[in-house]
Amino acid sequence: MAAQHHRAGHYDAVIVGAGFGGMGAAIQLERLGLDNLAILEREDDLGGTWHVNRYPGLAVDIASVTYSYSFEPNPYWSRLFAPGAELKRYAEHVADKYDLRRHMRFGAVVEGARWDEDAQRWEISIQGEPPVTAKYLLTATGFLSQPHLPDIDGIDSFAGKVIHTTAWDADHDLTGTRTAIVGTGATAVQLIPEVARRAAELTVYQRTPIWVLPKVDVAIPGVVQRLFARVPAVQRAARAVSSGILEAVMVSAVLHFKQTKLLNKGAAAASRGHLRAQVGDPELRRQLTPDYDFGCKRPTFSNSYYRTFTRPHVRLETETIERIEPNAIVTADGRRTEIDTLILATGFNLWDVNFPAIEIIGREGRNLGKWWRDNRFQAYEGVSVPQFPNYLTLASPYSYSGLSYFTTIESQMAHMERLFGEVRRRGADVFEVTERANGRFLDRMTEKLDDSVFYGGSCQTARSYYFNQHGEAAILRPTSTADAFREARNFPLDDYRFGASSVTT
Repeated sequence: MAAQHHRAGHYDAVIVGAGFGGMGAAIQLERLGLDNLAILEREDDLGGTWHVNRYPGLAVDIASVTYSYSFEPNPYWSRLFAPGAELKRYAEHVADKYDLRRHMRFGAVVEGARWDEDAQRWEISIQGEPPVTAKYLLTATGFLSQPHLPDIDGIDSFAGKVIHTTAWDADHDLTGTRTAIVGTGATAVQLIPEVARRAAELTVYQRTPIWVLPKVDVAIPGVVQRLFARVPAVQRAARAVSSGILEAVMVSAVLHFKQTKLLNKGAAAASRGHLRAQVGDPELRRQLTPDYDFGCKRPTFSNSYYRTFTRPHVRLETETIERIEPNAIVTADGRRTEIDTLILATGFNLWDVNFPAIEIIGREGRNLGKWWRDNRFQAYEGVSVPQFPNYLTLASPYSYSGLSYFTTIESQMAHMERLFGEVRRRGADVFEVTERANGRFLDRMTEKLDDSVFYGGSCQTARSYYFNQHGEAAILRPTSTADAFREARNFPLDDYRFGASSVTT
């Protein structure tokens, strides 16, 4: 498994995506002795979502001590919930410390990848460039990488400024504007209070309300930062406490709904109490209160979201948008609201274009995206799929463990360590998960999800991105994070087939 530098354009491994998932994969591959890597990134810099998203109010919605690599803690977070710019700087720090930039190619838009059975390698096509080949392929394109653009009649005719939150235009001054925001998901919860501070008029178009909890966010004093830096065990303890709270309250209330209904109802009650404390108008409270169970959509935290709707120049609109005109939005009841700026906080398209984010063709011409959509979304231990040898999908069905993405990343790194360790031990260079193991894992995940709020609660009106076109909530891994790590380090090795390629490169 020692790194071998072959001809130009051929790599031991190609990683698609230079966000935290892709960087974690690269760090683990280098630990395993694979150094001839290419990290292909479509954007002009690293950081993934923390590079792409730059809208006002952007911040992590998981405590910063938890939302980071456990092996690379940052003692200098400015707040309990760090702003987005700090996450971007943290990503740059990780890339520099682990010398990952030398592997990265920016502006490399990967169009697809195909397994070459004869050559026993992956061929990866890149827009406007010659293809590259690799023994191993890893896609780390994130769960939320393909923006959803709403199909609203007349939207192309709008003559004012249109901004999607994933392509924020910092040069556009919102001061004094008549702005409309479409969407009230987690991004909008952060954005709306900021836009309200600048716009002369703000109309928020809500399709589905969101559960919002108080945000216990405080500045982290310099003395605490210095303590974290000098005594890392203290920060590890803070991380353990934060992770434990998330696991006990948020994860249990959602994934173990049948066993913890009181916990779920308690979280919803806390959100209602938060709303009641900030909004006095009963009708406005009714409009802002979800009619689905807590956790059917990802809940979020804010101390200013609800209060923003009580400001005189802010209006919540719950009628369906019928059409957009060059200078206005018209709702189904015929009301017309003139605007000059349209902000789309409409989220992401997961199940049609994000799983996978590029075309992946495996053995016998199997198209991964088509196969998932025609059958069921599935991936053994959230990382591998039958008929796709030497391939790991790091943003995949049943992979998201806990609420911090770093839990998912590090459990996948542990899986890689065991898998590639066995490849090396056997003197192999080809691996593929078996149909039997994949089916067994899928059946177990499906059975465990029966306990979740997704199937045991009332989610019909949630319009949640957790659900795919088959009606399955196939993103979250319905186990504890401890279980995810235990299985990553101890999965049966005969769940994979291993072989030695007869092809030399």
